Amino acid sequence: MKRILTIQDISCLGKCSITVALPVISAMGVETVILPSAVLSTHTMFEGFTVKDLTDEMLPIIRHWKSQGVTFDAIYTGYLGTTEQMDIVREIFKEFGTGDTKIFIDPVMADNGKLYPAFDENYAKENAKLCGEADIIVPNITEAAFMTGLPYKEEYDEAYVKELLAGLAKLGSKVVVVTGVSLSEGKTGVYGYNTETGEYFTYQNDRVDAAYHGTGDIFSSVSIGALVQGIPMQKAFAIAADYTAETIRATLENPAKPWYGVDFEATIPSLVKKLEEARA
Repeated sequence: MKRILTIQDISCLGKCSITVALPVISAMGVETVILPSAVLSTHTMFEGFTVKDLTDEMLPIIRHWKSQGVTFDAIYTGYLGTTEQMDIVREIFKEFGTGDTKIFIDPVMADNGKLYPAFDENYAKENAKLCGEADIIVPNITEAAFMTGLPYKEEYDEAYVKELLAGLAKLGSKVVVVTGVSLSEGKTGVYGYNTETGEYFTYQNDRVDAAYHGTGDIFSSVSIGALVQGIPMQKAFAIAADYTAETIRATLENPAKPWYGVDFEATIPSLVKKLEEARA
């Protein structure tokens, strides 16, 4: 059985970060090891949430793993609260990111043209440096703009997306993928570039007119869960995009109208089926 290490926070209530990655990747038939960077009572869309930083615990945990001879087929990072945690992640890459271990970074820090309140431009620069050590990175358009220094655009064309990809490629990652790319009305998806082959790839599906917290975590979790099992890259990202959209649609149909996260639990059987079809 393949094994993935995911490094990000735990929001005890809220369906994001590790509380998405752990069940989703596990349901895909992959052992999921977690390294929590912090514990939050809820995600940050709730008022009055509590936070316990776990930076001091991260190195002792990984040193124990090292003493036990633990290895990983992939390392997947999401939300990292500080640049100090990025330094720890770099050490993890050195200790465990050897051989065929895939390093997959979702540089969670911004959306809709703005950095999240906890971050500044120095954090974005450090995140860009960290991404340079990855095999695959999956920023959204805002994150890509901050990391490359290019202007953020709400309205754009394919040439702008390729400009973002060129800037991201200079960071050093092998594969750079921009998420949330819309190339025609009513569509959204991903646009990627493989620096080793020089090939571009894209996938577009129908846009679902809704926005929920944690959908990016679902996309990234499914992507790395598929990739580590040998599913071809373009197919892995297509499965992730389709499953994310399906889960948003399922949430919209919930009469309880949940606002703080998506009902991915209800759609996991569909994800398992998509994987079976991809392997066939």
